[in-house]
Amino acid sequence: MPLSVIGAGIGRTGTQSLKFALEQLGVGPCHHMIEVFRHPEQFALWEQVFDERRPPDWEDVFAGYRSSCDAPSAFVYRELAEHYPDAKVILTTRDPESWWRSASATIMSVHRTTGQAPRDTPLEKMMAKAKAYQARRGVVRDLPTDFTAASAFLQLHNDEVSRSIAPERLLVYDIRDGWGPLCRFLGVDVPDTPFPHTNTTEEFQSRLGQFRSQGMA
Repeated sequence: MPLSVIGAGIGRTGTQSLKFALEQLGVGPCHHMIEVFRHPEQFALWEQVFDERRPPDWEDVFAGYRSSCDAPSAFVYRELAEHYPDAKVILTTRDPESWWRSASATIMSVHRTTGQAPRDTPLEKMMAKAKAYQARRGVVRDLPTDFTAASAFLQLHNDEVSRSIAPERLLVYDIRDGWGPLCRFLGVDVPDTPFPHTNTTEEFQSRLGQFRSQGMA
């Protein structure tokens, strides 16, 4: 089953809301980091992807999925866009100040510990492989430690996606805009249900605590 939608936005730009929205629009299941935690065997699968010891079998990696967003798939959005030339690409964006407040309290705390402590969890190992994979492709970025750096970090990624993906394939999307832009881009009707806004900072931290108690993060 080929992917028909590829998410290129980084974490805390509304990726989980996008996942639920795509699934509600019939473009699912949608792969997202939460799917890796639900199916822990995927950690080893993604380690193999980032090892590059052999070309990935993307149909095997995304078996059963029709779309993707968030890490780890967002790390390979260019490769996926090339492999699935008919797929549309969605770059979720967010106000830099709002993104920094959210990211510094959630995903940055995870990234900062990668490789620093001998915890050897599935998430730590996968993320270390992902960082090495990106470095081999020249994507070497220091994690932001303040708002100024965070704004530049986010803009650099957004500019890279805009350069890499043809404009007719790309939707630059703020989930605050709701169903309209997304449905027009996908050519589907607007649902008569509210747009799903999920995964607050508190929800993220609670879920991360559960995964850590299970030894996965």
